[in-house]
Amino acid sequence: MLSEQEILRTLDHANDGYYCHFIPLNHPYNYLIDTRLNLFRSENEWAIAAEILSFPPRGGFIELNIYYYGNCLINLEEYNNRHTNTYTVYPIDEDSFREATPEEALSPAATTLLVRGVPVRVQYPKEEYARLGIELMEFEPGRIELDELGRMLITERQDLFRATDAELYKSIPAHLSKILVLDEWHHKDFTVSPPKVLSDMEIVQAFALTIRNGGLPDMSLEDLTTTIRRQETLLNRQDQQEWNSSRPSSYETWPQLARVLTTGDVQHYRPTLPPNTHWSNWPESGAL
Repeated sequence: MLSEQEILRTLDHANDGYYCHFIPLNHPYNYLIDTRLNLFRSENEWAIAAEILSFPPRGGFIELNIYYYGNCLINLEEYNNRHTNTYTVYPIDEDSFREATPEEALSPAATTLLVRGVPVRVQYPKEEYARLGIELMEFEPGRIELDELGRMLITERQDLFRATDAELYKSIPAHLSKILVLDEWHHKDFTVSPPKVLSDMEIVQAFALTIRNGGLPDMSLEDLTTTIRRQETLLNRQDQQEWNSSRPSSYETWPQLARVLTTGDVQHYRPTLPPNTHWSNWPESGAL
């Protein structure tokens, strides 16, 4: 039998894995474009697949990241021989994208992008961007940045930029039923993971290595230990504050969705908090 408490415990500890994370809408390296939430269940199993469409400038391509959570996940990706809960899909044909964006911006000569095999037009008047609240940076006159283009395209062809069922079920057993899809919800970014506390031996080793390299000439081992322990206390206090205010179980979205997953009744999702997953609510995404 499914347990709401177990589902919420899983979400609250979504950052505990080495390369596992809770849904990061404010990712500093990724410009947020779009989001979607998919819920799956069977009698004794549950899964959530969160879609984040974004543009990471360092990666160079608009990408769709699927974040998985559940008690029955399969075929998870690996990184450095550890499981990660993220699976990345590239909806836009690579050659098409490179041809249309030769200088990391939309070429004025480009007319279409090939998205999942479908030609999609890419040239829109500035008024269309303004109507959608997309403020063009225009570092050069007429220049369209790729995050700006992505935010336009998702309004034109959502169907092509969403995950397919095959992609969603990549790490979810096929017998689970998809019971709810949300294109918006109230969300809090949550980055707390178990605190890293150095052992006394690790501090001794770090002190010895630093001394050998000519550092810390006026600091004793006792001074270094005191400094490190003070920093750990401060960081743990900050993490505790985030845990209290932002963990998934601390606000209505996820307890309601946990009830939906345990019962199969979507009527238990009755939000009173306003949805905030639109990209315009996360201005720090891509800030770095």
